[in-house]
Amino acid sequence: MQRSTSTSLTFLLSPTYIFTLHFHFISKSNLMTMASLTNASLLILSCFLAISLSVSARPATFLEDFRITWSDSHIRQIDGGRAIQLVLDQNSGCGFASKKQYLFGRVSMKIKLIPGDSAGTVTAFYMNSDTDTVRDELDFEFLGNRTGQPYTVQTNIYAHGKGDREQRVNLWFDPAADFHTYTIMWNHHHIVYYVDEVPIRVYKNNEARNIPYPKMQPMGVYSTLWEADDWATRGGLEKIDWSKAPFLAYYKDFDIEGCPVPGPANCATNAGNWWEGTTYQALNAMEARRYRWVRMNHMIYDYCTDKSRYPVTPPECMAGI
Repeated sequence: MQRSTSTSLTFLLSPTYIFTLHFHFISKSNLMTMASLTNASLLILSCFLAISLSVSARPATFLEDFRITWSDSHIRQIDGGRAIQLVLDQNSGCGFASKKQYLFGRVSMKIKLIPGDSAGTVTAFYMNSDTDTVRDELDFEFLGNRTGQPYTVQTNIYAHGKGDREQRVNLWFDPAADFHTYTIMWNHHHIVYYVDEVPIRVYKNNEARNIPYPKMQPMGVYSTLWEADDWATRGGLEKIDWSKAPFLAYYKDFDIEGCPVPGPANCATNAGNWWEGTTYQALNAMEARRYRWVRMNHMIYDYCTDKSRYPVTPPECMAGI
């Protein structure tokens, strides 16, 4: 009787892609089959490697893809650099940025915000083109609160140098009790802000209607923690209480998947990038329901409906999702 054996080959293509091939063969008669399959697996592996080299993937540690830009004494690495703690006190806030810029893709981080009385503080996670007059920028800004009040997240979009597109949403959970995932999806079709897979904002590419859309300038990924009690909480009515300092926010699972600049010249225009696929060109039915739920139940400010600022509704506000 011939003995049946099995084996497998596992390839770690990147922290994002793990590729495993399993083989089942008869010890003698199928050696040729195994050799053929192994050769095939190596061919497939080379294809996957070619793909993985064209886009950026999740770093193993903070310092692999990021650098401290402001007050390195106030950013502390945890768990071998797989997580960090940001500190705000009366001496300083702090900030960090990606080592590269990116043109399209998806960026996400898990963040645990400042607990308790965080009024007057702002924790920000955003993308920025780092250009002065014609900047593009995609903002998450978490506005501190008095103990027991909802945390507010403000989003804003700058396109071709024009911003002032603020929207504010009260989060429906306590973002200081645990980590939650905050994501910016940016492709040729739209920009979507997600909180734990729930879309809270959509900005469509409506260049055909002469509405500016960021697509020409690569952007870096940034985060800062600072004091902004002149505007952050109830329009500046609630001031920061320094007796509660230091204020601490935590980050982990830094995930950048996009086209690095400098990088492959044709990456940003490659329709084969996963974030350009049909699945990501518009919200699906479930996402659309969640998006409407957020806007109906948790949105507290929308520049689109602020007639004191915009007597004429901005054209992008009428474009839908």
